Amino acid sequence: MQCCHFLSIIVSSCTRHLDSWKPFHFQALINYYCQEGYFHHVQTIASEGVKKFGNDPIFIFYRIYGTLMEGHVQEALLDLESIKNKPEVSLCTLMALIYAHKKSPNPDQEVISELDAKLKEQRKTAGQEALYFAGLFLWHIGRHEKAREYIDRMIKISNGSKEGLILRGWIDVTSGKEASIKKAAKYFDEGLQNGNDVFGLMGKAQYFEVRQNYSGALENVNQIIANFPHFLPAFMKKMKLQLALQDWEQATETAHRLLQKDALNLEAIKMEAIHHLCREGNIRECGRNPLILQQTQTLVERAFSLASHSADIATELGYQMILQGKVKEASKWYGTAMALDETSVPALTGIIRSQLMEGKLDDVEQQLEFLNEIQQSIGKSAELSYLRAVLALKRHKRQEEVITLLNDVLDIHFSCLRGLPLGVEYFEKLNPDFLIEIIKEYLNFCPAQPAGPGQPPSPLLKPCASVLETLVKTVPGLQQAAYFTAKVKYLAGNSEASQSILQHCIEQDPSYADAHLLMAQVHLSQNNFKLCSQSLELCLSYNFEVREHPVYHLIKAQAQIKMGEITEAIKTLQMAMNLPGMRNTASSSKSKSKKIEIDGSDRVSIYLELVEAHRLNGEQHEAIKVLQDAINEFSGTPEELRVVIANADLALAQEDVEGALTMLRNITPEQTYYVQAKEKMAQVYLEYRKDKKLYASCYRDLVEKMPSSHTFLLLGDAYMNIQEPEEALEVYEQALKKNPRDGALAHKIGNALIKTHNYAKAISYYEAALKTGQHNFLSYDLAELLLKLNQYDKAENVLQQVLDHESGPLEMCDSIQILSLCIISFPKPFFLFFHQARDLQAKVLKRIQIEQLDAVPMQKQLAAEICSEIAKHSATQRNYEKAIKFYKEALVYCETDNKVMLELARLYLAYDDVDSCQRQCALLLKNDPDNAAAAMVSYAKRKLNGNSDSPLVSSFTPYLFSALRKFNSYTLLSELDCLPRYTGEPNDALRHFNKARKDNDWGQNAVYNMIEICLNPDNETMGGEVFEHLDTDTDTSSEKQESVQLAVRTAEKLLKELKPQTVQGHVQLRIMENYCLVATKQKSNVERALNAFTEVVVNEKDHVPALLGMAIAYMILKQTPRARNQLKRISKMNWNPIDAEEFEKSWLLLADIYIQSSKYDMAGELLKRCLRNNRSCCKAYEYMGYIMEKEQAYKDAAANYEMAWKYGNQTNPTIGKFITIFSLLWSQNKLLDLDLVLEAHPNYPKIRKEILDKARASLRT
Repeated sequence: MQCCHFLSIIVSSCTRHLDSWKPFHFQALINYYCQEGYFHHVQTIASEGVKKFGNDPIFIFYRIYGTLMEGHVQEALLDLESIKNKPEVSLCTLMALIYAHKKSPNPDQEVISELDAKLKEQRKTAGQEALYFAGLFLWHIGRHEKAREYIDRMIKISNGSKEGLILRGWIDVTSGKEASIKKAAKYFDEGLQNGNDVFGLMGKAQYFEVRQNYSGALENVNQIIANFPHFLPAFMKKMKLQLALQDWEQATETAHRLLQKDALNLEAIKMEAIHHLCREGNIRECGRNPLILQQTQTLVERAFSLASHSADIATELGYQMILQGKVKEASKWYGTAMALDETSVPALTGIIRSQLMEGKLDDVEQQLEFLNEIQQSIGKSAELSYLRAVLALKRHKRQEEVITLLNDVLDIHFSCLRGLPLGVEYFEKLNPDFLIEIIKEYLNFCPAQPAGPGQPPSPLLKPCASVLETLVKTVPGLQQAAYFTAKVKYLAGNSEASQSILQHCIEQDPSYADAHLLMAQVHLSQNNFKLCSQSLELCLSYNFEVREHPVYHLIKAQAQIKMGEITEAIKTLQMAMNLPGMRNTASSSKSKSKKIEIDGSDRVSIYLELVEAHRLNGEQHEAIKVLQDAINEFSGTPEELRVVIANADLALAQEDVEGALTMLRNITPEQTYYVQAKEKMAQVYLEYRKDKKLYASCYRDLVEKMPSSHTFLLLGDAYMNIQEPEEALEVYEQALKKNPRDGALAHKIGNALIKTHNYAKAISYYEAALKTGQHNFLSYDLAELLLKLNQYDKAENVLQQVLDHESGPLEMCDSIQILSLCIISFPKPFFLFFHQARDLQAKVLKRIQIEQLDAVPMQKQLAAEICSEIAKHSATQRNYEKAIKFYKEALVYCETDNKVMLELARLYLAYDDVDSCQRQCALLLKNDPDNAAAAMVSYAKRKLNGNSDSPLVSSFTPYLFSALRKFNSYTLLSELDCLPRYTGEPNDALRHFNKARKDNDWGQNAVYNMIEICLNPDNETMGGEVFEHLDTDTDTSSEKQESVQLAVRTAEKLLKELKPQTVQGHVQLRIMENYCLVATKQKSNVERALNAFTEVVVNEKDHVPALLGMAIAYMILKQTPRARNQLKRISKMNWNPIDAEEFEKSWLLLADIYIQSSKYDMAGELLKRCLRNNRSCCKAYEYMGYIMEKEQAYKDAAANYEMAWKYGNQTNPTIGKFITIFSLLWSQNKLLDLDLVLEAHPNYPKIRKEILDKARASLRT
């Protein structure tokens, strides 16, 4: 009853919109379901056509055809007899009768001959309609050539019938022959000239799909949907095309839309299942999950019960048993399949696989020899090649032989995928489980530990990485694919990427023991013993049986050895030695306990680790004893040579160098670990004998005995290691000839050319390599080299070519890397590429979160860097809102980036947003309590605003002094106005800055400060005239001029030390060079400087330092109105922390000009602005005192002079205490205390003249 209800739902959903359809709609739908093999749907639609159009013989024929194709031969024969005399279907009915008789269990050849003769007779007089449906029937049953004959005749009779032309196009496009497919487009175009035929438009879409023009096909399908919105096959086709374009979101959306129209649409349900498994990556439903396999087994068993004559279904049942490890049951089902079809190669292959798993190697070898002989007739099979490789491995054949077979497996397997669009067929042929098995076999030959520093990783990791990249990209939910990707990354030395992938695996399935064990190994390689122990404990908590696995104890012991717990490590390893599965002894094999399968590589590692532990513990006798046990245990196996190499290591530890070399020399090229033995010999010659020639000769022997791209690479690296790049270059070039697609080799060749200073050849080489299109990542190397050679235009062209190239996520990452390089390195504006880099990085992040999980942290960091660069550029352009926006975006990608948090805090100061600044500094100090800069930004802002006693400042004070104690840089103190430079002690300031000038982080800033002190040691208002008369008799004019010239020469010398790396750095250097010219006060120099400042302002109109420079130059040239105009321009700008000092100097100079013009109110406003932003600006207080004095407000003048003296650190008698006393005298205050000023400046001439003499006179009166 449930089955009938299900079918009734299908019928109703298929026929819901058929009432308004015309016959050609029905025919198009029937044709689609015939091609897809949905013969029940064919019967349903044909039945509806019969009802609607009154027993139309065409629809009656297709109803019978559907019955026939479902296997109901006798029923179909009876029904076909009833319509064989209908003219329009006479030919196709006769053909169907012949076809049905041939499908009968006992075909009647006499009847078939009679029908065939009748067909030939009727064909001579058949009309165009009969010919058309005959051709259509032949096409549906796959007889393309015969169908073409009938349709060509029909087209000729009908003078180019559009139906005939469209069918002719379909026959050609589905023929599988390239020459015929090319002609199909012409037939479709001719057939569609007079209107929108749904069958024709579907055919044209099919043509574009076959030509892999999925976008073109999608356009045609959209046209069908627009004109025929209830034609469901168009939606199915659209969904498949969107998947082919890898547009998963649109494909699933179309599937949902289709299910709304047809709730049980099989194609839409399949799409949702594929999306659920392959895109969303539900890890619990991928791989050999026992519960899922039970469900699939039930489905296949049900299918076999419905079609018990099918060898294919029986073979599939055998495969289901293999996946569950039920080898005997698998053999039974494969045998059943062979009984049903003696010629079934898949069934025979399954039998061989079962025998191989049972250890029947002789039987397997015989079967494979037989299949090898008939290979030409059956074609190459990836699975058979794989079985040959496994057999060779079990027979202990040479490694090269097994690897060659495995390489053949991959070549054959992936050749079947070429040209296939992403879809159900692609996933079936990809066969991820099979690929995982191949990866396991490759890893059997890889080292158990990552390569050492400077050593290339095993070349076998490359094919593994390539296969796993495809698997993770297409089936991200496959747990084993992710795990093996992490393992390959770990063995290749990329522990960070491995850790990232494993973390994702563990998040998806916390009980995945293998992931925990590998994570422990990763932490161990990073010397993070605490996390290594945690991973082992987590593994044990989720799976207690893991303690029975020797590998668990191996990792634990390795961690203990690294931590110096040698005795504990020996106990752990001895415990591992006693576990089941460790020894190949008779007693072990007869043990009743469950034997755990571990590979030979891990077994020998435990022996060798125990040898090393005994050696480190000073127990040489025990070490030799365990080593002898290992020799006996692994004799005759591929792992025997690892024991020999370990024996050589033990000899080296006993200083028996010659003994070690003798052991290594006995290993021959035919043996598995010959390469490792030669590498060990080379290491001995270099480290113990200090003989570079013999060191290189070991690698030359390798190349001679085992010539391959890997051994050439080892030789080249050896030459580079002993500083012989010319020889290395020759070797690398030979290696590249053997493997032209090896990008790592291309990179090494370029690097060798650069090391030999052959830059022109390096550029030519990179350009030639890039033209092949195989090594796009070399664009980064080329761009970096061109930038170093200052060939910026060429570097820009390289960048643009990469950006213009459509690419996948890996290539996009290369593009962003190049963008980042150019953004940072170009000495000219490169901001046009900022947003392009950001958009490209957003695409990368979107894709790699599915396709390349290990790269997510690194790419997020890169996204944060790009946003930071945009923010920096915006800040230099004085666009602080934009800068804040992008710094915030950077923190979205990298929440704990201290530099970004600090820059954001500083930017909040530009908006005088103290609360936001405090919050940002608090977050930063929470992450990094010793961050001196953050503590000082917060503390200084409060202090400068006069709030130094507030609770907020108190809360930051402990952070500040803790940070200062740990941060040894004098330049940082300038943030708190406590450097001598700002306290009137220029000599002390120069001494401190001189100590900081060689610092990597603060050196450039220190030099700039030294230059500014040289040019203005007393921190006067350059260009100002108000206080000039105060210094007239301090020094003679010639002495002062000589001092100024000496200071300028010193500044010019310091300028040569500056090596700016950014665009703004170059501008800053240019500004400072011209300040030096202004400081000479020579007219020609000042005019040159004025021209330079003007050029900067033309390029950047609001450049405050350049505008200030122009104003000072105008003042020196006595062009005060022009100077005032520039300064007024600055006064209208918004203050920002980057140009804070220049703003202050500009306001002071403009105030000076207003004071000279007696515009005290305007000057006062400017001075108040200075004090709002810097409460300790002594020059502003001095000017305020001067204004009050002029206005005869002597008490106020005295108060301001007192503040100027205080914040000037009581060091300048001209602007300090003596002026205060002078004011007090005028205000009739007779109580004077000159001790401080006389103590500081006893010989200052103005003290006597301006103060003491007047004081005495006042006292007399």
